[in-house]
Amino acid sequence: MSVISTETRDDEISCKTNDGAYVLITPNETRRNQLKQIAKKELDDLERWREEHKPGPIKMVPQILGGKESEAQARQNQQMMLMQSKYQKKHKKEEYVKAKKAAEEAEIMKKKAIQREKAERLEVKKRQQEMQRREMFFEDQNYKTNELLNRLDSGLPTSDSCQIANRGPESTAWARGHTYKQALREDENRRLEEMKQEQRRKAELMEFKQKQKEEARTRALQNEQRRVNNAFLDRLQNKTQPSSICHPGYSGSLDYLSSSAQESNYLE
Repeated sequence: MSVISTETRDDEISCKTNDGAYVLITPNETRRNQLKQIAKKELDDLERWREEHKPGPIKMVPQILGGKESEAQARQNQQMMLMQSKYQKKHKKEEYVKAKKAAEEAEIMKKKAIQREKAERLEVKKRQQEMQRREMFFEDQNYKTNELLNRLDSGLPTSDSCQIANRGPESTAWARGHTYKQALREDENRRLEEMKQEQRRKAELMEFKQKQKEEARTRALQNEQRRVNNAFLDRLQNKTQPSSICHPGYSGSLDYLSSSAQESNYLE
């Protein structure tokens, strides 16, 4: 089945087939002339309507403008309105700044309230944790105290226990408290004695280390002095040997050697 493509122009219509052939279709002249006449008539009617409804010249009676006020009064009123408009603008700006500042302060107060509420909740939580720790501490302390009292009761001799039992509940509680305090005091004294011994050992160790450092410093100083004296004697011996060879009977070399030895002793 062949497909036909059409192309329209002003005076004719051409149809193109798939095989490349063209078929020309001439338009309907009567229909075309009618359409042209209708379009021309509508354009003429539009031009006629525009001519009929064309606005005419404006005719107004001359009159004095400005009302009953004079020019100076009008100028003054205009100046007052300008000044009032400036003040109104300034007032509006101030009101806007105040409203903005109030909104910012409200936001800041809201944030502060939130932070204060968080701090209060945190404080309540810390207080609860502290109370729980105290309760646990007291429970543990009571447990330890009872354990110590039971241990002390079990360690008391039979005669003392019989005497305490015969004294009544008040004397027994006082004896337990006294024994507990005495045991605590002994424990504290024992800890103090251990701390003193530890401090004494540390002091002795520090003193021993200081003595070792002093001895090492003294030995190093003596070795340095000995090295300097030996070097001095070696230089002196090297200087005196040629003179003693050249002048065997000269006695001044002995005085020089003696003075040099005295200087070396002084350096030591």
